[in-house]
Amino acid sequence: MDTIERLWTWEMMHLPFLTVVFVGCLLALYLLDFYRREGARRQFRGPLAAAAFDFELESLGGNPYVQLAWASLLGLYLELLMIRLVSSEIRIFAYLKNFVLIACFLGFGLGCYLCRRRVNLVAFLLPLLAVTSLVCTPWTKVREMVGNLQGFIGKLSEVETWGHPSLPQTGEAWVGVLVTVALALPLFALVALTFVPIGQVVGGCLERGCRGIRGYTVNILASLAGILLFTLLAFLSQPPAVWFAGAGIALLAVVWRIPRLLLTSLATMAVLIWLAVQAGSGTPFTYYWSPYQKLGIRPLGPKGEITSYELKTNDSWYQQMLNLSDEFVRSHPDVFAHNSAEWNPYNLPYHFYPNPPTVLVLGAGTGNDVAAALRNGAGEVDAIEIDPLILKLGRELHFEHPYSSPRVHAVVDDARSYLQTSHKQYDFILFSLLDSQTTNPFYSNIRIDNYVYTAEAMQAVHRLLKPDGLLLVKYWVETPWIGGRLLELLNSTFDQPPVQLAALNTRYGTPGHFFVCGSPERLAAAMRDPALAAYVSTHSPAPLETARITTDDWPYFYQREPGIPTIIMLISAALLPICWYMLRSTGTAGRGIEWHFFFLGAGFLLLETQIISKMALVFGTTWVVNSVVIAALLLLIVGSNLLVEWRPGFPVPAAYGGIFVTMAIAYFTPVRLLLFSSLALKVAAASLVLCLPVFFAGIVFIRSFAAAGFRGEALGSNLFGALVGGLLESTSYWFGLRFLLVLAAGLYLASWLALQRRREPAPAEAP
Repeated sequence: MDTIERLWTWEMMHLPFLTVVFVGCLLALYLLDFYRREGARRQFRGPLAAAAFDFELESLGGNPYVQLAWASLLGLYLELLMIRLVSSEIRIFAYLKNFVLIACFLGFGLGCYLCRRRVNLVAFLLPLLAVTSLVCTPWTKVREMVGNLQGFIGKLSEVETWGHPSLPQTGEAWVGVLVTVALALPLFALVALTFVPIGQVVGGCLERGCRGIRGYTVNILASLAGILLFTLLAFLSQPPAVWFAGAGIALLAVVWRIPRLLLTSLATMAVLIWLAVQAGSGTPFTYYWSPYQKLGIRPLGPKGEITSYELKTNDSWYQQMLNLSDEFVRSHPDVFAHNSAEWNPYNLPYHFYPNPPTVLVLGAGTGNDVAAALRNGAGEVDAIEIDPLILKLGRELHFEHPYSSPRVHAVVDDARSYLQTSHKQYDFILFSLLDSQTTNPFYSNIRIDNYVYTAEAMQAVHRLLKPDGLLLVKYWVETPWIGGRLLELLNSTFDQPPVQLAALNTRYGTPGHFFVCGSPERLAAAMRDPALAAYVSTHSPAPLETARITTDDWPYFYQREPGIPTIIMLISAALLPICWYMLRSTGTAGRGIEWHFFFLGAGFLLLETQIISKMALVFGTTWVVNSVVIAALLLLIVGSNLLVEWRPGFPVPAAYGGIFVTMAIAYFTPVRLLLFSSLALKVAAASLVLCLPVFFAGIVFIRSFAAAGFRGEALGSNLFGALVGGLLESTSYWFGLRFLLVLAAGLYLASWLALQRRREPAPAEAP
């Protein structure tokens, strides 16, 4: 109750919440009016009609294929921009990231259905401006409200997020959940409405000026270019202002022949860039954008002396950069007066294994654990960190400069990927508070560190640990069942209960729950030290609760038991009437849904999701992998197009047979069989086993799309199906990731049946 009251106060929540929800709903209703049939539009649109910004596709001029390419590039580029920006600035969407993707599908599909109506630039710029204003608002109270929303998700008993332990489902907790849902709905609608005009342009180009397989191939290749462009900016650590500049260039390339549209686009993009620039102003933090997350760093210390740096990710506390060198400890006795540096949480692990010859640090971050290993006599240290910008900040700012030591080898990689590909064995392996609740790759709801805390990952750790070595897992356990899950993972892997202790929060350290296991002889020898034994006995952790062990097929570390989380079901249920209302308001509900294409879209989304998930296991959950996999899938679709263009009569039943056979191979092939030591062999095997269904699915789609005359309704139905597929993806929370293949196979079977039904001649009507 106290937590809810603290988060929900009139000053901090009520007024900003009501303002955002009211303005968002009113704006969404106004924008929907743009797409009503002529004569059905409401009167309140009168003075704000913005009819001067209506345009026909023909008025854009130029080569229609170039026009299609720029619009397609803008669509995929803006999709990634929205997912990245919204999930970084509104942290509930780091957990509900899939819903931003679903909104993009809804808007784009709706636009394809409306491709024969006039397009309006204001209908694109206004929702984009509204979403950006909410995300980057200078109104402090709104930012505080949005920042507090993630606490409400943690009130549900199935999920533990952002340091908010799950609590019983009280009435107050449900109020917080409903507040979250109420804010998410208008934001969902505005994101969807942003993509309607883009869908109109792309659908119109495919239906009129660029009909044929060549036009669809241009659409796919330009979409791939949009993905690669945004990925490049992310790798270069560019901020949102640069992202919007890139979107502005693509938009100007579409409308540059119409002066009023050109000038309006320039003015709006300037406002968007200004909002993005000022978003981080007024705080003591300096902000950076890594390929994975928004980073904020600030110096801390009394009387102008910098004694530490605080690092935040997506506005959540992440870690500190500390100075524990002998010189600093001697010169600052007041800092360590009540907490000896010898028992600092970073020095504590080496009481179990002094002077280890080789150390592996997983999740090295800015370098605290690496510096501790060097201070405590480690011979060699391999430091694994997935975020290159965090590693760079550690190189530049850490007081002890651990990454400059010749004894340290820093590797930019996913921890699970390194565990699977390395053949080096270590005396001491350290899990350094691996927790990436704000670090998510695109196109997947799986967090990076989930694949680190699975039964298969612990087996990989066991393989890299020398027979007389030790493993120490540090984790900030605030929920008993999270600790119980870790305990059972280690018990089942090492066949012995680990030593447990709690490192308490200190003025100059990071607390954590420590699990130590490995060589029984070395562990027993360490515990014969009276000082260590006394420390462990006086710092015993609280009792832990049991939870199902996570596996590579069910890697949801922050969920206690299988099942679709309540927050997912609530928002999904709330989105259905929103989607229905948008379809009904625009005159598309109940008409023209082509079920064959609908089922193809739903099946493909699920197929794509499980492919990315498995490829993450094979190659690591990094941006490189995500980008390469998405590019490979799009290129497979291009290959399908080329095959059908070369052999127009390629039999559709054979393509369906290829889908089901390759899906079965992917389902029954264990991922471990794809982990070859040769990178070329691993790429070839993974592509053939995991990605080949996409090739045959592409053949079915392009044959069907051509038979449908490349109409906008067909593409729109396909995207609506992808929307439903995005919702069905949540079933993996219950049944595991492999179940998505079963579900996808069922949807492709439904598409085959719908195709057969469409080919049957309609019965003659009775006179």
